[in-house]
Amino acid sequence: MKTVRRGLFILVTLAVGPLWLMKEAGGWRWLIWLFCGVLFLLLNIWPVSKATAPTRRIRHLAAGCELLRLFLATATLAAAMQAVFLWKMLSLLTPEGGYGNGVVVVICILSVLSAVAVEAIVFWNGMIRVYLTSVQLGLKHRILAALCGWIPLLNIWYLGRIIRIASDEAEFETEKWELDEIRAESEICKTRYPILLVHGVFFRDFRYLNYWGRIPRELKRNGAQVFYGRQQSAAAVEDSGRELARRIQEILAETGCEKVNIIAHSKGGLDSRAAIAHAGCAPFVATLTTINTPHRGCIFAEYLLGKVPEAARQKVASAYNAALRRLGDENPDFLAAVGDLTESACLRRNETTPDAPGVVYESVMSYCKKARHGRFPLNMTYPVVKHFDGRNDGLVSVESARWGSRFTLIEPSGKRGISHGDMVDLNRENISGFDVREFYVSLAADLKQRGY
Repeated sequence: MKTVRRGLFILVTLAVGPLWLMKEAGGWRWLIWLFCGVLFLLLNIWPVSKATAPTRRIRHLAAGCELLRLFLATATLAAAMQAVFLWKMLSLLTPEGGYGNGVVVVICILSVLSAVAVEAIVFWNGMIRVYLTSVQLGLKHRILAALCGWIPLLNIWYLGRIIRIASDEAEFETEKWELDEIRAESEICKTRYPILLVHGVFFRDFRYLNYWGRIPRELKRNGAQVFYGRQQSAAAVEDSGRELARRIQEILAETGCEKVNIIAHSKGGLDSRAAIAHAGCAPFVATLTTINTPHRGCIFAEYLLGKVPEAARQKVASAYNAALRRLGDENPDFLAAVGDLTESACLRRNETTPDAPGVVYESVMSYCKKARHGRFPLNMTYPVVKHFDGRNDGLVSVESARWGSRFTLIEPSGKRGISHGDMVDLNRENISGFDVREFYVSLAADLKQRGY
């Protein structure tokens, strides 16, 4: 009803202006025209009520969707109305020509320009809001929408798709916010020990580019105390383990807690096991939950290292290490990090890295069904890993990730798989059938329930 009501208003605005120009414009008629203009302006400033969305971002996103729906609903009808109006106006032209014909032509031109201007304002107001606030559109849909905009009919179809994606996002985020508001007082993620999130290889814990996406904020909103590993992006497992050990001591000193709960992704799980077994952290770790960690290594990584010439390996490593030094790594070692992920290295390490008594070890794993379920470059590595390791998430095989007293395998919902990056919300994507933020909330809630 809201869209229909506003659509009718736009049509009235389009019709009133040129029609009233046809007659002597009395003062009260100009007031009606001005009134419609003010309403049009207010509609573009506040397309939706503040009460309809919990945050400013979601409100602007919902407003953008509303404006684009309004554009779709009115553009065709406005064109039809203009066609009828122009036909009637052109019928007033006289064979003699003269001043009267000139007035008719001017009115027709003004009518068309006003219609185009009104629809353009509504469209671009909505599109800019959606482009600036939507997370789920991503770069792909933004580029494709710009390209399809030049193709008749296809542009209408793709605009409908943009509206659907953005509307689903606004609705999902609103429901998520409302759920958190309802359970805020219960603090279901307020664990006895703080949570330490440990990132994987080739990434850092940057302040404004969070490796864990929207997960930390969701945990904090539900009472969790969250810290980050802050180890270098690429280093040998033992070196990263010692970095984590120092970080754990910092957290204990800051919080006054006796232990931490570690949630570690990918190589971070190997780093955490090394910190517990070899860097003296066993007394200070209550639980270790590894997420898509290659505990038994990656056969394909060993194969690739064996096939790549030594000169090429050194060149890639030197370039990577130089780049990461500029980003803050003190002593990055690309080849050491990659070498420690091979099957032979992991199997040797497992023999000398026993699970510490008193520490609860658990693991989680997901997998993709098809290569396209992973974003680049995981869609490229998936078939290679599948050939060597079987079911995988684009990098790690299911069997390699199994570790500890409890193993959770996340089964894909429908045709969509859950990739290595999806498990840490790397792409900030809302996946149908798997809410990654809610998964971590349930994981933390479970730790709290068990007294950790």
